[in-house]
Parts: sequence; C-alpha cells; structure tokens
Amino acid sequence: MKLKIKKLHADAKVPAYSHHDDAGFDLFTPENIVVKKGERIGVPTGIAMEIPEGYVGLIWDKSGLSIKNGIKTLGGVIDSTYRGEVLVGMINLSDADYTFLKGHKVAQMVIQKKEFVDFEEVSELSDTVRGEGGFGSTGK
Repeated sequence: MKLKIKKLHADAKVPAYSHHDDAGFDLFTPENIVVKKGERIGVPTGIAMEIPEGYVGLIWDKSGLSIKNGIKTLGGVIDSTYRGEVLVGMINLSDADYTFLKGHKVAQMVIQKKEFVDFEEVSELSDTVRGEGGFGSTGK
C-alpha cells in the first residue's frame, strides 16, 4: 500500500517506521513546541496525507513519552476523506513542562482497515457469561 504524504511545512519530515516490522510509523513535529504541565494542545506535524478509502489512521502514544514523561495523545482518528494537516492532540500529565524540538517524534500512527456496520435497534441483547460485568469486575 502507498500512503501519499504532502509536506505543508518546509521542515516537515515524512513519517517513518523505526523498525521493519513495527505496526506504527512515527510522526514528527516541524517546529519547537512546549507543552506546559497540565496543558492540552494540538502538536503540528506539518504534513497531510491521503489514506486510501476503506482504511483509517489511528494515532497512538510513543511509549517512552507516555511512561517517562507523562505525555499522552488524545483521540486520534484520521479518516480517509481528511486532507488537512495531521495534528496530534496532546496532554501533559506530568509536573513539568515538556519541549518537543523540531524533528522529534511526537506520536505513532497505525493504518488499519475499517469495517462498516449496519445498526439495528433491539429491545434485548444475547446473554453471555460476563453479562454486564465490567470496570474491574474480574478482580486484580
């Protein structure tokens, strides 16, 4: 599959896989960005992309950023019909400001096939062993 990338910023980097068999490819920022503690922002990538019809781009954390620095991505669904700049929603959950330098990895994206569903309203759902158990119902 080919994924067409359009640079919107002179210093934008084309996404890249870090390792041959990685599920996600890295997204980079083309500018220095400070995410203040507790702040939510959209981090620019400087790129737009053409995701093929029938697929979706899902943005996920870089594990090192989230575990070591408390930098979390916020919902990241990029539809195949979107042609604007890919922004990465971020929140800084740490007690310190975090700086992304130009060219740093900010998140990763996975391209996946999407399924279309038909919705059917019903009055009852089938029974399962689990039933309505959730939110820690299976213990620690």
